[in-house]
Amino acid sequence: MAGRPLDGAAVRRVLLCSGKVAYDLMAQRESEGSTDVAVVRVEQLYPLPAQQIAEALEQYPNATDVVWVQEEPANMGAWQFMAVNLPEHLPSGRTFRRVSRRASASPAVGSAKVHDVEQRQLVAEALAK
Repeated sequence: MAGRPLDGAAVRRVLLCSGKVAYDLMAQRESEGSTDVAVVRVEQLYPLPAQQIAEALEQYPNATDVVWVQEEPANMGAWQFMAVNLPEHLPSGRTFRRVSRRASASPAVGSAKVHDVEQRQLVAEALAK
């Protein structure tokens, strides 16, 4: 599911994520024909692979927007760990933010239909211009 290669200089936003959401993001990016958003899968979360993430970001010198995307609610998943540990390793001039479901007491909404709607919204927000 690699799709066509991206011109690193044209990428303005890098989506960092882990797991299945990467496939949803790549599929939507491909269907939209987006060439200014890169998706980077981070499968090892601890210890933080800061050097590998920094090297991946070097491929996109004009990407100033770095986004952690997760399916889990904001108060769950890897976001809190990444928010505390990754910013100091990002190249200068890059913002770091999150796209996820709203904070919740439950990791799942309990309805496949609601989950699908939320997943589409999450992917759309991550790829929005």
